[in-house]
Amino acid sequence: MNQTNLQFKTLVLLLVLVTIAFFWILLPFYGAVFWAIILGIIFAPMQRRLQVRFGWNRNLTSLCTLSACLVVAILPVIITSTLLVQEGAILYKNIESGKLDIAGYLEQFKNVLPSYFQHLLDRFGMGNLEGLREKIVKGAMQGSQFFATQAFSFGQGTFDFLVSFFVMLYLLFFLLRDGPQLVRKVRTAVPLAEPQKRRLQLKFNRVVRATVKGNVLVAVTQGVLGGLIFWFLDIPSALLWAVLMAFLSLLPAVGAGIVWVPVAVYFLLSGSIWQGVVLVLFGVFVIGLVDNLLRPILVGKDTKMPDYLILISTLGGLAIFGLNGFVIGPLIAALFISSWALFVEAKPRVILP
Repeated sequence: MNQTNLQFKTLVLLLVLVTIAFFWILLPFYGAVFWAIILGIIFAPMQRRLQVRFGWNRNLTSLCTLSACLVVAILPVIITSTLLVQEGAILYKNIESGKLDIAGYLEQFKNVLPSYFQHLLDRFGMGNLEGLREKIVKGAMQGSQFFATQAFSFGQGTFDFLVSFFVMLYLLFFLLRDGPQLVRKVRTAVPLAEPQKRRLQLKFNRVVRATVKGNVLVAVTQGVLGGLIFWFLDIPSALLWAVLMAFLSLLPAVGAGIVWVPVAVYFLLSGSIWQGVVLVLFGVFVIGLVDNLLRPILVGKDTKMPDYLILISTLGGLAIFGLNGFVIGPLIAALFISSWALFVEAKPRVILP
């Protein structure tokens, strides 16, 4: 009996060591592995429908699904990122050369305010905008300089990017082809009751699909609409504003309004009435309604989490994992809630006399 326990403990120790070593060697490509898994979960239903409808073998259906994923999800992100980096570099040059005078815009905005608001700003010590102006200019310079640096270093990191990109595509193909078998093996290895494993798997899949398919599509839609109206109104760097609105749309209680509302107010106060009115109407009735109409359809009620939890988990995920954190954060939060719910249900109840 003692010999059996010793062998089991040795096996567990070996399992822990080789698992840590395995994740350690995958760490340089964790982003590629992560997105291969996420995209595999999202496009798995398409893979199954193709196989049922046409009766093709798994290799052919996996290749068709991978091609669709490349066209629909991956190439647009790469093209947009490239254009964004280029526009950021141009913005940095314009600010550095003085062609884009952010300080002048800020001073002009203060001057168009009614005298009451100007006196109110003076009363609260905010009338002197020199310090605020310097901070805004410095922040704009740092942000645009970041994009300019990325544009310069993109060529230097092209090889690493291509390696990670092809690792993701290669792994995604096999996850699409052999995904069901891998899921069954993982479920068999997890030491939980079958209903608990099924519930966690369903929750995991629903949260991934809701976060990426729902929240990202809503954010992209709001960003595209915001960028189009900014381009129509001839606002500089419309692509940068579009990406910023899309990013902020991922955060509850913030949204794209934090970008377009100040611009609309500036238009109204500076005398550009029709631009301000158009932006307000478009922002309220088009950009604002996208969230209310699309999100319930794409996300659904099963994966609904409190807005404060989504906000905190998204910000925390972004702080720790970078851009990947907007999926990892809410996913960990959802699994945290589900795991504790399972624990509460499975905990033996103490019956007091």
